[in-house]
Amino acid sequence: MSATAGDTAGGQVAAARLGLKSGQVVQEIGWDDDCDEDLRRSIEALTGTPLVDTEHDDVVDAVLLWWRDGDGDLVDALVDALISLTGGGAVWVLTPKAGRDGHVEPSDIGDAAPVAGLNQTSSISAAREWSGTRLVSPKSGRR
Repeated sequence: MSATAGDTAGGQVAAARLGLKSGQVVQEIGWDDDCDEDLRRSIEALTGTPLVDTEHDDVVDAVLLWWRDGDGDLVDALVDALISLTGGGAVWVLTPKAGRDGHVEPSDIGDAAPVAGLNQTSSISAAREWSGTRLVSPKSGRR
């Protein structure tokens, strides 16, 4: 089944809900065959840049971390996701929605984020099968 113009527009709305903008570089970690290709394409269309992987040797504006139950230690994955992230950038943890294979409880993300030095700011329905949780570094203390 091919995507229609309406599907593409809907996907770009989802990509925009991630807070992404034209010209930004987005790193993708944890891609597999089950990832939402429409969301991936819409992110590339919105930013105007291809998604980069962990071999990218420059800073990135955002990280998409596709994460499933059984993928390993989420704290370690979050720490790794911060390696190339520019200050003020966000890590989006994308997990299968409830009832789908690989679903991750939101509390697992909420528990892992502060250990990795991140704060959870929002959660969205990122795609038909995927939820998204936005994590950012805490703002520095006042002087």
